[in-house]
Amino acid sequence: MRDEGEGRREASSPVYACGSAMKTSLVTGGAGFIGSHVVDELIAMGHRVVVLDDLSGGFLTNVPSQAQFVKGSIVDHQLVDNLFETHRFTDVFHLGAYAAEGLSHFIKRFNYTNNLIGSVNLINAAVNSSTVRCLVFTSSIAVYGRNQLPMTEDLTPRPEDPYGIAKYAVEQDLHQALDMFGLPFLIFRPHNVYGERQNIADRYRNVIGIFMNQAMKGEPFTIFGDGTQTRAFSHVDDVAPIIARAVERPETYNQVYNIGADRPYSINELASVVAEAMEVPLRVRYLDARHEVLHAFSSHERARQAFGDLFRNVPLEAGVQRMARWCRQHGSRETKPFTSIEVARGMPPSWAAFQQDAGEEG
Repeated sequence: MRDEGEGRREASSPVYACGSAMKTSLVTGGAGFIGSHVVDELIAMGHRVVVLDDLSGGFLTNVPSQAQFVKGSIVDHQLVDNLFETHRFTDVFHLGAYAAEGLSHFIKRFNYTNNLIGSVNLINAAVNSSTVRCLVFTSSIAVYGRNQLPMTEDLTPRPEDPYGIAKYAVEQDLHQALDMFGLPFLIFRPHNVYGERQNIADRYRNVIGIFMNQAMKGEPFTIFGDGTQTRAFSHVDDVAPIIARAVERPETYNQVYNIGADRPYSINELASVVAEAMEVPLRVRYLDARHEVLHAFSSHERARQAFGDLFRNVPLEAGVQRMARWCRQHGSRETKPFTSIEVARGMPPSWAAFQQDAGEEG
């Protein structure tokens, strides 16, 4: 198995646009899952791309050789300011975040520092820049909380976890930056995205990746609660092209868009689909339910009107098969505990035991 920390991969479409000024894009989190797919799209569009990533959840092998990679954090405002001054970015794609809704209750300070303050650093730099035409922000349907279904952009967000609160706060700040400074933005609320290059070693998020990692280790799938909670699982090809190419459509600026799959599946149904794709018998171990929204899926009518030609609509079975082939090529990964838990009270027992066992081993 190849070491994810070695080398750089080649982009599939390294053709640059001719006859026009080359645009320069910053992609935060560009070594991560969704971010690296956005980088591929931008390179295919003819953009020069700078990737800023601290590699806490991404891998250098996800970054194509055509992109310039900078290892660092969006929390480092001096680094962010220097990058804007040096490269004079045309577009900013902000995908850098620690997107663990359930865990965010227990890492509030880390969550708000990375997901809110880091975002503010980017907004400040974009406002101070004279070249940025649009800041594209990947938010989340976590901002909605327990609202009526399907979730639509017209609902009043009521996030129920610190992750969703941070995302909604950034959205509000972008609206303020438009009103105060005239900074154009695009806000996308993707949901339950899966696919090739996802970090399957993360124990706290990305259920499809967790299931596939467990399958390769010969372990049963672990499900919180009774598995009847529902989500609409979105293949990365349903979201990355829209996020990248929206900047070429200024008529869509300054709006919020839900993007992703339409059809919700229960976690029990998902487990069956993943077991079949991974060619393993379905074995499930049910855990105590955790505090989470039980049903979450959204309407995409606004996005269809704006980006209908970019919709891919990868069926769940086909997308899971594609991810399964990628996972088998790369092999299983060892899960590691989050090392900076701030509040242990109320943590799901399986997570608490994992943290304790890892602490004893360390």
